[in-house]
Amino acid sequence: MSREDALVIGGRKLSSRFFLGTGLFPNPFVQKEAIRASGAEVLTFAIRRVNLDAVEDDSILQHIEGSFTFLPNTSGAKTAEEAVRIARLARASGVSDWVKVEISADPRTLLPDPVETLKATEQLVKEGFTVLPYTSDDPVLCKRLEEAGAAAVMPGGAPIGTGLGILNPYNIGLISEQARVPVIVDAGLGSAQDVVLAMELGADGILMNTPVAKAKDPVRMARAMALAIEAGLLSRQAGRIPKKPYATASSGHETLISVSSAPGFAG
Repeated sequence: MSREDALVIGGRKLSSRFFLGTGLFPNPFVQKEAIRASGAEVLTFAIRRVNLDAVEDDSILQHIEGSFTFLPNTSGAKTAEEAVRIARLARASGVSDWVKVEISADPRTLLPDPVETLKATEQLVKEGFTVLPYTSDDPVLCKRLEEAGAAAVMPGGAPIGTGLGILNPYNIGLISEQARVPVIVDAGLGSAQDVVLAMELGADGILMNTPVAKAKDPVRMARAMALAIEAGLLSRQAGRIPKKPYATASSGHETLISVSSAPGFAG
């Protein structure tokens, strides 16, 4: 099945291409309404924020109603060993066997550590996890992660939470062009415009949290982002016109009709 036909990750077919984070919302009610407005099927959260000793009573998960695929992430991990340990604890507690590998050594930029991310991906794939690594927008690294068995690659458009948008459109386009697994653009987006661009560049989906949760109206923003994903995908599939240096009339000279010679015209 082509990546253009449907979004399939870990053998699971998803009807929504929107992956939504569950943190930072002002309250549980707004969180719930934003999730509903987004149409997301996959929800992500930091494993360290979940009480693994009582998952069914955890304050983060108990407010979420409906059937979702949970994508816990290893946010806070600084090494592959730490990320693997966190993922194992989450699976043993029954949270999910999907995991978003997120390893950053620099607390100021939160940029992913490429070496540790690749190590963790290789190990978790061997252990049967469905691994979606968050990575930089490096086409070579994304290819290595795919070869390591990642179910999808998740390049960032910009550093987490910055809202700077896609800083390197060329790289995102190249990653999407060469990938045989889904490409989910994750981190740094800020507006519906950024989302449309990501999808037009070839992304298969979008993961975000801050742009929705911290918007003045998170529910409306969730809906806007969902529509932007759809619009960007349709635009890519439709095929845009080529860019040209000069103007081209929308009606050719051969189709123009003189007003004076038009039927019914009385001069």
